[in-house]
Amino acid sequence: MQKVIVEDTFAEAFPMYATRVLITALNKKWALTAAREACGFATSIIMSPAEAGIEGIVSRKATPDNRIGVLIQIYHRDLASLKFQAIARIGQCVLTCPTTSVYNALLNTKRRIHVGRAVSKFGDGFEYMEDVNGRKIWKIPVMEGEFTIEDSFGVIKGVAGGNILILARNIESGLKAAEKVIDAIRRNVKYVITPFPGGIVRSGSKVGGLKYRKLGATTNHMYCPTLKDRVEDSRLSEDIRCVYEIVINGLSEKYVKLAMGVAIKAASSVKGVVKIDAANFGGRLGKYHINLYDALEEAKDIKL
Repeated sequence: MQKVIVEDTFAEAFPMYATRVLITALNKKWALTAAREACGFATSIIMSPAEAGIEGIVSRKATPDNRIGVLIQIYHRDLASLKFQAIARIGQCVLTCPTTSVYNALLNTKRRIHVGRAVSKFGDGFEYMEDVNGRKIWKIPVMEGEFTIEDSFGVIKGVAGGNILILARNIESGLKAAEKVIDAIRRNVKYVITPFPGGIVRSGSKVGGLKYRKLGATTNHMYCPTLKDRVEDSRLSEDIRCVYEIVINGLSEKYVKLAMGVAIKAASSVKGVVKIDAANFGGRLGKYHINLYDALEEAKDIKL
C-alpha cells in the first residue's frame, strides 16, 4: 500500500446555527429534485446567503408519511438569517416542487424556528393546521392538492468548516480521490454535509488578501500549484500538481471529526495522492481545532 503523508495539523472550524429538514415526495426523483433546488447557492457563507447541502436518503419506513425522503441541512451565523433562509428555500424550492412535503428532522431540541407557520401564509387564509402523531402540521392548498409542512423546525449550534486538503500528483488522481471521499462520507457518516459543488472545492481560500486587502477572502496561494515558484510560502513540493479541499459541516464536532477521518482514509487509498493536509488560520478565528490524527483515530473502526 502506498505511503501517504498525513500532516500533524488541524482544521479550523466555526460554530453556526443549523437546522435539519426532511423532504418527502412521491418518489426519489422528486424528493431529490426539491432537495437540490433548496440547497442551491449555499456553498460558503463568505459570499452565499447560507450554507446548505444534502445529508442523505431516508427510506419510506422511517418517514412520517411513509414516502421516500431526503434530509438536508441549512446553516447560518445568526438565528434570524437562518429562519429567513429556511423559509425562502422551502417556500420557493420545495413548496413549488411536485408532490413534496416537509418535516422537522431535529426532534427533541428546545430552540425552534416557525418556518411552517410563515410558509403557510401562502394559503391566503385557506390553510389549516392539524395534529398528526404529535406533530403540528400545516396543510396549504395548491393546484396539485395540498402541501404539507410542519409548523416548526429544531435548531442547534452546529459546526461548519471542518476540512481536509488532498495533495496529488495530477488532476486525475486528485479528483478520483476527492470523489471517493464524498462517496465514503455519504455511505458511512450521518449528520454531516459537504456543501460545495459535488462536495469538492477547487478554490480554497485564505482570510483577506496580499494585494486586495479589503476582500474577505482570496485564493489560498500556498496551495496553488502554478504559484510554487512565485511565492516563498508555498506548501507544495515539486511533485504536487493538484489540490482539492473537502469542506464538512455537521450537527456536532464529533460528526465532523468522524467525517474527516473517513475522508483521510478514503483519499489515502488512491494512487497518486501524496499528502493530506488541512486549512486553518493559525487557530485565531475558529472555535474548533480538529486535528487530523484525532480524526483518523475517530474513524479507526470504519472499514471502507
